[in-house]
Amino acid sequence: MNRLEDRRFLTGQGRYADNTAPGDALAVLFVRSPHAHARIVGIDKGEALALPGVVAIYTAEDTVADGLGHLPAISEIKDADGNRHREPPHLPMPAGKVRHVGDIVAMVIAATLDQARDAAEALVVDYDPLPAVVTVAQALAPGAPLLHDEAPGNLMCRWSKGDAAATDAAFARAAHVTTLSIRSPRQVVHYLETRATWSAYDPTEELVTVTLASQGVQILHRLMCERILHIPPEKLRLVTQDVGGGFGPKFPIYPEPVLIAWATRKLQRGLRWTSERAELAQSDSHARDLVATGELALDADGRFLAVRVKAESNYGAYVSMFAPTISTTGLAKVISGLYRIPAIRIDFDCAFTNTVPVDAIRGAGKPEALFLLERLVDLAARETGRSAVELRRLNLLVPADMPYAAASGYTYDAADCIGLFDAALAAADTAGFAARRAASEATGKRRGFGLSCHLHGTGGIADENAVVDVRPDRLVARLGTQSQGQGHETIFAQILSQALGVPAERIEVRQGDTRTIPRGGGTGGSSSTIISGTTLKRAADVVIQRGRDLAAERLETAPADIAFRDGVFEVVGTDRRIGLLELAAWKPFGGDAVFADKIESFPTGVMACEVEVDPETGAITLDRLVVVADCGVVVNPRLLEGQIHGGIVHGLGNAMMEEARYDEETGQLLSGTLMDYALPRAEDVPSFTVETIATPSPNNFLGFKGVGELPTNGAPAALANAVLDALAPLGVRHLDMPLTAEKVWQALSSSS
Repeated sequence: MNRLEDRRFLTGQGRYADNTAPGDALAVLFVRSPHAHARIVGIDKGEALALPGVVAIYTAEDTVADGLGHLPAISEIKDADGNRHREPPHLPMPAGKVRHVGDIVAMVIAATLDQARDAAEALVVDYDPLPAVVTVAQALAPGAPLLHDEAPGNLMCRWSKGDAAATDAAFARAAHVTTLSIRSPRQVVHYLETRATWSAYDPTEELVTVTLASQGVQILHRLMCERILHIPPEKLRLVTQDVGGGFGPKFPIYPEPVLIAWATRKLQRGLRWTSERAELAQSDSHARDLVATGELALDADGRFLAVRVKAESNYGAYVSMFAPTISTTGLAKVISGLYRIPAIRIDFDCAFTNTVPVDAIRGAGKPEALFLLERLVDLAARETGRSAVELRRLNLLVPADMPYAAASGYTYDAADCIGLFDAALAAADTAGFAARRAASEATGKRRGFGLSCHLHGTGGIADENAVVDVRPDRLVARLGTQSQGQGHETIFAQILSQALGVPAERIEVRQGDTRTIPRGGGTGGSSSTIISGTTLKRAADVVIQRGRDLAAERLETAPADIAFRDGVFEVVGTDRRIGLLELAAWKPFGGDAVFADKIESFPTGVMACEVEVDPETGAITLDRLVVVADCGVVVNPRLLEGQIHGGIVHGLGNAMMEEARYDEETGQLLSGTLMDYALPRAEDVPSFTVETIATPSPNNFLGFKGVGELPTNGAPAALANAVLDALAPLGVRHLDMPLTAEKVWQALSSSS
């Protein structure tokens, strides 16, 4: 089945935030700090306010006077003593001090954007620059410049998980230990649609309506009303329509929509703001910035005994909404991989730095964890004289292990790891690799083969109350997740169509409105189909129950005599019947349900990658990539494959070219535009081979698992293992991401 929403998108009828803003809305421009760390000595608005078209200029002085609250995190971690992570105030505009390049110091509102720009240039901000820290090592060093008085030593939290004594004992009896230190580069999501927000004011109801690009409005609405703006929920309405990519960074609460909602009420005028591309890199949450050392202990037969990880996680200047658990529990969920590892210990130092705050980006802490694990496995195989294939096969979980209680504290629900592994090797034509390698070497190139055994732990917020209204001409479903391109209209229409016998084209799926959909957890963690799909099916069952009672009344019989099949209620044994929609024409009805399953699932996958490396230039050519994925019960194979394709490319970008770099002395972002930050293009990737197997999850009654982040978790390790397999004979043991041609060339030059 093709996507239902594509006709609208491809004919220019998409409803994106910037496109729908009214022309008479006032323009908003945010003045951002050029310094990574500085005191704000003073701000002179006089000249700027006098310019034509300028309506208002607000600073932290105004927001503090109105009592605007802190932008809170809604996840948490605790140290060994049970203390919650440190969370200094993150105000919509910082009072007294900026802490990263891009921190907002003023909000300029004018009739046009050009007039707002003129005013911003005329605004005089007096800064007193301070020394900056960019890395965790800098931040935690004795005497380092302090970002927050509330966080001594710049320590956000010292977090650990796993049995240290059991892990140390396993290492003590190990026959071999492989050790690897990595740095996972910071990443920025350059979605097609930058963040945008516009507002309207209704004086009759004293209602502010804010339309924004988001991954779900209900959580944002609650936080804005209860924690930041301190207004009754009925006085603020949040709306999200179509979204041009989310991937995580459109989920957190940001200062810009908060300030727009606040200023709209003050001015009683509609406002509009759209982030510029370079502004995105300084304001939208980053991710991945991790330094870690991993150790893998093996016995004499090659069986894994334990994994030990010591990591440093860079949280940026403030604690973003989901950030506490992204690098920490994100790593813990998957560090056991698809393997039987009896003991695991993880220790994290989490620090504040003068950089953009980090949060979830597709994978949410897992791609870097699996990169570390899978590189350790490859290195262990090489160091012990074993095949990387056979070492994995020896340690893979088997179906009888399921559900598997990993030593990291998470339970993997259902998987056939051996079946995945064998299917991937067969699809990759490993038997023909030697011939392909010889052919590459005949042309002066080096060919490498790499594997990645990976998984994902679905997450998200399951605050779902799905409602299905039956109308004479269609079904209308209202739910609390939010599509950003995944095809929710299609998937959820299919589920309802199958349950209720109504053609998918006659099913309308509505999301993203706090007035008509008051409950919802948004979309994140590859869990929308688990959350909304299962709840819609339960709501459909309620529709059938209520419809049976109405049909009995309409057809003048007892409800027990009514059967429902293919969208029709009929009196058993007679020709008396009435269609679902026809019944609604007589008396409208519907059904609703709340989420009643477990949100957790662990989709699994195996990737096999082949690359060619040119030793003369360091250039890497990705020649072939095979993925076999187990995502549980599949609703729409076409959309599943699309999610896998997109997830692979996202992971390959992480592995091959993407890196948000800061100057470590000044804290200036060196890769703030697409002139300096590379993204993968079509020519960088081959056609992918995608196969699936389906092991239903026992954690929800439809057997669903997630898919969107699974391939992103696996792709970096698969590519890196292939590249390092090609380079190992030339003396290169390891390279960190991104594996650029320059980095490869330098490594080869150093080893020669």
